[in-house]
Amino acid sequence: MVNLYGVQVAENQLVHKALRSFFGIGHSVADRICAKFSIHKTARISQLTQPKVTAITLEMTKMVIDTELKRKIADNVIRLKDIGTYRGKRHALGLPVRGQKTKKQIVCARRFNRLRTNI
Repeated sequence: MVNLYGVQVAENQLVHKALRSFFGIGHSVADRICAKFSIHKTARISQLTQPKVTAITLEMTKMVIDTELKRKIADNVIRLKDIGTYRGKRHALGLPVRGQKTKKQIVCARRFNRLRTNI
């Protein structure tokens, strides 16, 4: 097990996939990190040297990811609600925010637009 950004990652996992397991890091950001440190997409965590793992962790600390990003998103939604915008009201009611229809299918909106207070 290798410690990457404070999380234990299995040694047989692909580096690209391990990076994408963090909230806020997708394909393009993982590609950019791998390219910056000359890591092939099919490289495994066990093939990385300790200085590269430290460098990747240092690079990840410069980004807004994981709990910081979740907190930032929640704060933005709460800010919208507090100033009384249309989007804030839709978030508070658990309805679609970006102009979707509400007659038939709003299950996803009710699931995603809940205000989370436990973050």
